[in-house]
Amino acid sequence: MLPFSGEEFLNRQARLRAELKIRNLDGLLMFRQESMYWLTGYETFGFCFFQCLYFGVDRRMFLLTRSADQRQAQLTSVIDEIHVWIDGDPQGPTLQLRQLLDSHGTTGARLGVEYESYGLTARRGRELDAALAGFCQLEDHSELVGRLRMIKSEAELEHVRRAAELADDALDAAVGLIGPGADEGHILAAMQGAVFAGGGDYPGNEFIIGSAERALLCRYASGRRELGANDQLTLEFAGVYRHYHVALMRTVLVGDVHPEHRAMFDAAADALTACNEALKPGATAEDVFNAHARVLDAAGFQSHRLNACGYSLGARFTPSWMDYPMFHQGNAEVITEDMVMFMHMIIMKSDSGRAMTLGETVIVGANGNERLSRHRPELICR
Repeated sequence: MLPFSGEEFLNRQARLRAELKIRNLDGLLMFRQESMYWLTGYETFGFCFFQCLYFGVDRRMFLLTRSADQRQAQLTSVIDEIHVWIDGDPQGPTLQLRQLLDSHGTTGARLGVEYESYGLTARRGRELDAALAGFCQLEDHSELVGRLRMIKSEAELEHVRRAAELADDALDAAVGLIGPGADEGHILAAMQGAVFAGGGDYPGNEFIIGSAERALLCRYASGRRELGANDQLTLEFAGVYRHYHVALMRTVLVGDVHPEHRAMFDAAADALTACNEALKPGATAEDVFNAHARVLDAAGFQSHRLNACGYSLGARFTPSWMDYPMFHQGNAEVITEDMVMFMHMIIMKSDSGRAMTLGETVIVGANGNERLSRHRPELICR
């Protein structure tokens, strides 16, 4: 059931070990499910409860989790040492974690902690600090594994390219149904079904679908409607394979194309081209955002655009498929070859009630970026 070869995981562990040495750390306490998956293959949604993967600079590691995830870890990961904490134990899991760390000789050690994690609630974080106070030195290194994950290996890029095919299949399924009287529920079911039928996975967050005034939303909202004779339908979705995401975004028009819709699309297409040109090794995430803002502002859409225009993608778990870095003002993160980046141009005009979006995912290359979609960034009308 492993998503990668044993050699791939050994290479990742070697990279993490080297980073620990650079930061003069004796080990890392991981609470991010993405970190655990990247390092070992372990996958679960059980991270909504307390669980911790320890990795030491001496290559020793263990997982502390609940009984429901014990076999999950055995079947999906390369972790050999798995411990279970008992629900209802008044001492809680953090004291057991301290005992396990003690048995691994970490008394007085400098340990990094992934405090910025959906898997470590504020309450559990306080319990962790209290349990390890005076035992070892804890430092926030929430971004350590995340920065290693930003640059994809060739094995990861194979999964990314398969995810891209599934995203295209989902778009094809949607376009085949969109038209006057089409039901949003049927469209959504066809899109998600195409991903599942192709061997894909659930996305890290819900697909976004909305028509009429809800086409101006860039978040999922419950409730379905049938498309009108003249309508707009915004879709943001991802193909997902072995948890690797490739996102697409489109606003599809139904019926007549209003001149404002055309102007909005032309501006979005020009902005996407500018962002793709700015997205290159050595540039910064801010450079990409500035390209987006420059084009849309010049076209008169400054008050109708967002303050970010995309982000990194990879293997992600709920509640979000968004990864670091994000394209926004002031982000000096340097772009590197083999990053997987999603660029979204979003224009929402509340005064006229019209929306236009255009987004696609690329692999950053030394000599130009690799577009992952077989669909050209063209206006779709039905």
